[in-house]
Amino acid sequence: MTAATRLGLTGGIGSGKSTVAQILAELGAAIIDADAIARSVTLPAGAAIGPIATEFGSGFITPQGALDRDRMRELAFADASAKRRLEAIVHPLVGQETQRQADAAIRAGRRCIVFDIPLLVESGRWRQHLDWVLVLDCTTETQIERVMARSKLSRSATLQIIAAQAPRLQRLAAADMVIANDNLPLALLRAQVLQIAPRFGL
Repeated sequence: MTAATRLGLTGGIGSGKSTVAQILAELGAAIIDADAIARSVTLPAGAAIGPIATEFGSGFITPQGALDRDRMRELAFADASAKRRLEAIVHPLVGQETQRQADAAIRAGRRCIVFDIPLLVESGRWRQHLDWVLVLDCTTETQIERVMARSKLSRSATLQIIAAQAPRLQRLAAADMVIANDNLPLALLRAQVLQIAPRFGL
């Protein structure tokens, strides 16, 4: 069996990463969404709920049994160690499920596995496991406009999210390939993805 190409896909919030992941999926890639996995382990009956309640107290679990994201976000902004403690619970679980999905994709004969990882650059541990890193890049102003339009967040809240992510130049330095996605019509974005897809076995 030919080894699958392992492609890391990343970009700041509002960069168009999800759109590119969708195009790659249409071309036959297996998409492993680290954010979606992280959300799933913090939903009711998720694997992280018990350890979170033990570490932070039951007040951080909603009546429905999920992580109280708003309360945790407030704590993380006020106490830097809280974010690290939460990540120490969630990240190993995400890693286990990521590996399970990757193994399943390989068994299914997928030629390309796309690891959709918002914090790929920040984590520092992903690069050695990947064949390529594709970065979706755009200006901070474009990010702000897109996020405010789609999520109805304020400008200050959006800037807070952007500030918590890796700086743009750090992401670009980690890239094997970059798609500049400022004011790029969907048809042109798709054309760029189709142009590079053969390098990933698609």
